[in-house]
Amino acid sequence: MKTFSSIEISCKDVYNSKQESFEYFATVVKQMSSYPQETVYFISYAKLPGEIPAATMHRVVGIGLIIHQETGEILDVSCTLLTREAREFLKSVLQGHNVHEEESEAIVELIRSRYHGLAQKAVCVAVKGSIERYFQWKNSGQSTEPVLNDKES
Repeated sequence: MKTFSSIEISCKDVYNSKQESFEYFATVVKQMSSYPQETVYFISYAKLPGEIPAATMHRVVGIGLIIHQETGEILDVSCTLLTREAREFLKSVLQGHNVHEEESEAIVELIRSRYHGLAQKAVCVAVKGSIERYFQWKNSGQSTEPVLNDKES
């Protein structure tokens, strides 16, 4: 076993976490096909504090937001935190919020008030970054209605 800041992690724990992360992202990819065509996915990363177990596997945390580009609603959330509970909790905090109607700082403040893990600052930075990337894209004129390919017979 290795010891990181008084936290013991066995090789089995790390393997199980990697396997769990893979399974989680496989589920997200499967769900992607069920999202409306008006949705877009943005992800941002932020550096994790070195003293937490997730930093041994990933030096950064990634927070991905699936946003309906017409309404601004966050339909789904992906996160690279190690524990399923942390990922599901952050998803429950963010899902349903509207980036068109709510300031990004208000959404980040909600995370600060509810998520008290050691990765809190990194999670907040990544969420804010994902929202900012969405608005940069939307304001660049690249956001358009999806084009359906109608073939004439």
